[in-house]
Amino acid sequence: MKKTDELLRNIGQDLGLNEPTYKGRNLPVRNCWHFYTNGNNIDHMFCDERDFKDGMNRIFVTINKFKAIILAFTLMDTHIHFILYGQFDECNRFIHHFINITSRAISERFNESHKLANVQISHQMIHNGQYLKTAICYVLRNAPVGGIPYNALDYPWSSAPLYFKGSTKCNWTSPLWQVPSYFTELQHLTFTQKRKFLKTRNPETLQNAKICHDIVFPGEYVAYEVVEKIFKTHKSFNYFLNTCKESYIESRQSNISNLSIPMQELRMLRNAACKELLGEEFSRNLSTHQRLKLARTLKRKYLCSTKQIARICGLLYDEAKHLL
Repeated sequence: MKKTDELLRNIGQDLGLNEPTYKGRNLPVRNCWHFYTNGNNIDHMFCDERDFKDGMNRIFVTINKFKAIILAFTLMDTHIHFILYGQFDECNRFIHHFINITSRAISERFNESHKLANVQISHQMIHNGQYLKTAICYVLRNAPVGGIPYNALDYPWSSAPLYFKGSTKCNWTSPLWQVPSYFTELQHLTFTQKRKFLKTRNPETLQNAKICHDIVFPGEYVAYEVVEKIFKTHKSFNYFLNTCKESYIESRQSNISNLSIPMQELRMLRNAACKELLGEEFSRNLSTHQRLKLARTLKRKYLCSTKQIARICGLLYDEAKHLL
């Protein structure tokens, strides 16, 4: 997969891939995020195999537009999970764009306009290597934990089947899209076929890729080699995959975990909320009424402490605490 030189140059340092490891050492991680949507908002995001195949191809089309790298993902019938590396703004734009074009696809196929307009998109900043491994495995385990009758490593609508499969020898295992003999090349399709297959108006802007059974091979847009370096060995990968506790991840997504969000992350959430709510970047020049409105939105959405919310929105705690 082709990414900018800057991303490829920095990913090793940001994820601690070049650092020596030993028992008890938990390396810091930068520019890594877990993005996910709330599956309780809607009855479906992907209905059938056709929807899932189109969704997989949509990832390939979309990620090429942004300076972000996919480390892991899972598409579920009502929600999605992505582990992304890159600047927050780029990763956030990728997720929102993916949801927007998925919503348009639902509208075109099922005549349900603005289906995903109110879907809540959330994220976590991943701070260290231990949690990065846990978050990756949490994402990959979503299908079997959700009751879908698949082994985690075989669920076809995720990146799970990519890792530690002897890729240098083309020794891909299930699902069927991993069998090399079934591969063809995107470049062998005509322009019209590419447009129909990828559902994009300008497929020529995309790099060549292997395709199989109506989907672009996920190894074309997932940095599975990076994930293998993160875990270092297949034994480590299997250990985390089998010992990952959903409650640990989900507690960090819950209201309890959000009582104290790191200020750097909260600033990003504040700026995004300000842009959405008031149509402009956050500024100390906002009126008190506007800052109070913004603070109430953040308080309601993320349940941070009142003192933290007041500070980040430029309000005096003693004056604002009764209003929040």
